[in-house]
Amino acid sequence: MKRFKPLASGFAVAALLALSAVPASAEYPDRPITVVVPFPAGSSSDMIPRLLGPLVSKSLGVPVVVENRPGANGSIGATRVATSAPDGYTILLGTTGVFAINQWIYEKPQYSPEKDFAPIINAAATPNMLVVNPSVKASNLKELIALAKAEPGKLTFASAGNGSTSHICGEALKVLEGVDLVHVPYQGPAPALQDVLGNRVSMICDNFSNVVEHVRSGALKAIVVTAKTPTAQLPDVPTAPQAGSPELEAGIWYGFVAPAATPKDIIEKLHKAFADALRDPTVTQRLENVGLTVIADTPDQFKAFIAKEAARMKPIVEKSRARIP
Repeated sequence: MKRFKPLASGFAVAALLALSAVPASAEYPDRPITVVVPFPAGSSSDMIPRLLGPLVSKSLGVPVVVENRPGANGSIGATRVATSAPDGYTILLGTTGVFAINQWIYEKPQYSPEKDFAPIINAAATPNMLVVNPSVKASNLKELIALAKAEPGKLTFASAGNGSTSHICGEALKVLEGVDLVHVPYQGPAPALQDVLGNRVSMICDNFSNVVEHVRSGALKAIVVTAKTPTAQLPDVPTAPQAGSPELEAGIWYGFVAPAATPKDIIEKLHKAFADALRDPTVTQRLENVGLTVIADTPDQFKAFIAKEAARMKPIVEKSRARIP
């Protein structure tokens, strides 16, 4: 019997080694998850994680906390997540600007969208819409361009910040139509929109979901949807091609990512929780009501999409001549 003791001890050691080899993520999650929103409260970027949060929390069994970290077109919040521990407890709700524009518009980007993040899911997308304060004496794109040419430098356009889709859209309008508009950047779409509503800035080319209710109420005038197809919510607003400026195309998408090197099993758990929440009928209807289309793709699909969008946005940014030191 003695000769079997070493063998038994060997099995014991092997068992202990096997247990110690179980990844730490096996018990994930066991504490609150923070979703960093790199923009102020009050926008679609903020609304989406707050809408999904309760369902994701119920699915994973832990609280989901939304943390707003605005600034530098999302770079501050994105950098916060990029440098966080890859343990699945700090994730980012990013946008077109965060993942596909910042790297081209900033001379010294603070992070790499493709190297510093592990994609989880592309949640939803919406086109942009150019809207003006009712005091602006233009009801369509042709009249707006004529007004801008008649009074160079008088009309202003707000944006959610340098490098945002609202910034690129305004700069593209200037280049495509040869007009002189003054850019007024803000730290997020909510304060930018408030100043357009308050007639302190003439216009904004913001995402549809942020401005649709103000158009419906008459607080803002819709000029053009910067997309190739009309929207179901406001079908009478002309598209860019219908308005005579087919190259004026801008939109925004919202996706969740974790820090690079986050274990695959954690990414899969997060993906399932967010995908199930996005496909909840109440959530889907709420998003569609404000012009958002649910995407809910896979992590691999989102990774490929980010790379494709970044490549697409590079020449658009260069053409707009928007650049930040």
